[in-house]
Amino acid sequence: MSTDPIIQIDTVTKTFFSKGEDVTPLSDLDLEIAQGEFVALMGPSGSGKTTLLHLLAGIDKPTAGRVVIAGTEVSKLGSRALARWRNRHVGFVFQQYNLVPVLTARENIELPLLLMRMPSADRDRKVQVALDAVGLTDRAEHLPRQLSGGQQQRVAVARAIVAGPELILADEPTGNLDEKAAQSVLGLLKALHERFHQTLVMVTHDPRAAEVAERVIHLDKGRITDLEETMAHGGVE
Repeated sequence: MSTDPIIQIDTVTKTFFSKGEDVTPLSDLDLEIAQGEFVALMGPSGSGKTTLLHLLAGIDKPTAGRVVIAGTEVSKLGSRALARWRNRHVGFVFQQYNLVPVLTARENIELPLLLMRMPSADRDRKVQVALDAVGLTDRAEHLPRQLSGGQQQRVAVARAIVAGPELILADEPTGNLDEKAAQSVLGLLKALHERFHQTLVMVTHDPRAAEVAERVIHLDKGRITDLEETMAHGGVE
């Protein structure tokens, strides 16, 4: 893992208006995440975890401060440039899977590649690599309703990695899974991180999920309260 930061959050504040008052989920936040690092974001509801993830994905913009990813100030991009940047540089894993119900597993995984100029043979090869990586080659032609929750999340993970983005963002990826399926998906995320060396930022409420990350960042009321290395990174501080 490189020690150079891929993510730089500089004095970021996010405020929005809700129910007659200003809400500030993030306040003067500074954070760096190294290239190839696996980080878990933890904290109580309303601590700013998901807001931070949305800023990293370019889904939302900060009220103040800078969000810089791989040298690009994402918070300054216009909507069209942001869409192109996100498709090439970010893969997103959602709690609700967000699979297209009428498409097969293979077709769902292929979706990000259809937005790129790429020969069909290259798309097929990349989809097959992703299917193999998540262990679903034998389920490639199944629709989401024909898959278990754990298998659907594996499809979602494959879709996130298929284009080879530098950054994978996961929002409560085990939140809808039973314990066995959750452990399987967490093991998969850890194995894929070790194999492909992509930077992975995961929001979770579950301490057991956070254990597979190399570093845990605790947020509360929009500020970092603690930084903790896990056993996955060689010890606990």
